[in-house]
Amino acid sequence: MIATLFYSGYAPIAPGTAGTAVVAVLYWLVFLLISPLDTVGWCVVLAIAFAVGVYTADRAAPEWGKDPGQVVIDEGVGFLFTVALLPTGAWTAIVGFFVFRAFDIFKPPPARQLEALPGGWGIVVDDVIAGIYGNLAIRLVWHLAGGAGLWGGQ
Repeated sequence: MIATLFYSGYAPIAPGTAGTAVVAVLYWLVFLLISPLDTVGWCVVLAIAFAVGVYTADRAAPEWGKDPGQVVIDEGVGFLFTVALLPTGAWTAIVGFFVFRAFDIFKPPPARQLEALPGGWGIVVDDVIAGIYGNLAIRLVWHLAGGAGLWGGQ
């Protein structure tokens, strides 16, 4: 259930996109109900998500093969890296979703090369790199827009 993100990895079309959508909705709902995380909180969330992602992907790989389509925990972890430490809200979830999916599909270096890492590491690390690129891209656009735009100047 964890590796497939509540079975979204079994979606017949674009399971990675379905898995990302599950985490985007969970992100938005969780932060709607509680206050945004500070830097330490985000570091804890990212470390736990990364560890759980690598562990569950590593456990699933021997049964389903190298980077199996139904294992989408990696997309969830990558999405969290995309939205980490950005202003919390629906716009961040929406923008983060599309930006992360673009970087995850395109896989700029060294993301694609890191897929060669063994087991769960190769499944998750490329998505973390895509998430970091996504986070930096959102920050760049936000900076170029003068810190305003979708987040109301926060």
